[in-house]
Amino acid sequence: MKDTFILAFESSCDETSVSIIRNGCDEIATVVLSQMDIHAEYGGVVPEIASRNHVENITLVIEQCLEKANMTIEEIDAIAITYGPGLIGSLLVGLQAAKTLAYIYNKPLVPVHHIAGHIYANNLVKPMKFPLMALVVSGGHTELVYMKEDYSFKKIGGTLDDAVGEAYDKVARVIKVPYPGGPIIDRLAYEGEDTYNLPIPLNDDSYNFSFSGLKSAVINLHHNEEQRGNEINKANLACSFQNRVSDILVKKTMKAMKEYNVKNLIVAGGVAANKGLRSKLEKECKNNGYELTIPSIKYCTDNAAMIGAAGYYAYKLGRIADLNLNSKANDILK
Repeated sequence: MKDTFILAFESSCDETSVSIIRNGCDEIATVVLSQMDIHAEYGGVVPEIASRNHVENITLVIEQCLEKANMTIEEIDAIAITYGPGLIGSLLVGLQAAKTLAYIYNKPLVPVHHIAGHIYANNLVKPMKFPLMALVVSGGHTELVYMKEDYSFKKIGGTLDDAVGEAYDKVARVIKVPYPGGPIIDRLAYEGEDTYNLPIPLNDDSYNFSFSGLKSAVINLHHNEEQRGNEINKANLACSFQNRVSDILVKKTMKAMKEYNVKNLIVAGGVAANKGLRSKLEKECKNNGYELTIPSIKYCTDNAAMIGAAGYYAYKLGRIADLNLNSKANDILK
């Protein structure tokens, strides 16, 4: 069978990334240019700065990826692009680059939802087994998605307010941890003890999540302790916070696995790199006889390889867009 090569673009936030993926599972080459150091001094991503840097770097990243793969665009079968959700300015830069190449070289243009990309990052580790449950946890998303087969997405629950990664970053700012705060909170959690009385967020029978109340509880606790002249133990607060987050994520995920009668769980998104969450999921999956797949760290954060992996299956299903395709800051996975 002839190999299918997908040239993929990802620019939904502050990473400019281009990748070439073969048959939806083999990474031929990937280039990721991160802006993390640029945005660190602002304590978070500044959309206008992000989009300007995408404009400056997108051509260079395309050239580097093709050179790294030792391929030409003529050898590419289709071009996959993250059309949303994300920062609209950043999305448009990647989209225009992809549309330009698709037009000049007469290649099919394949639209890929950002969350679909995170889910299919797991296919770069090992073939996804259906039916499965996907727990998507990132800076912008917290969702439980049931998949009966390839490219069949049924969202059964999601965050009602803050995404889990967003909550991590906000808590990090409160306790004066540098951006990006999530990985540092994770590390501190392993150094501390669960000593602070924080609420379990949205501890109900639904598959939805809510982290704004937990975030507010941390802010209030920190403020009250400062007013009393008490020093906050950052490691203990990080541990207490992380335990509440991971406990509710694991609890609802395990409930969904049982109700939907699936044996395969995949975790996707930047927070999939969180060691506290990983360890609890590994323990619960082992106890319940579930197969757990979590992508390697490099595939957890935003990258074009995941878009190429998802784009391959979209292409095979005939999900082709014309040159009128536009970016969407908010869009439902379907």
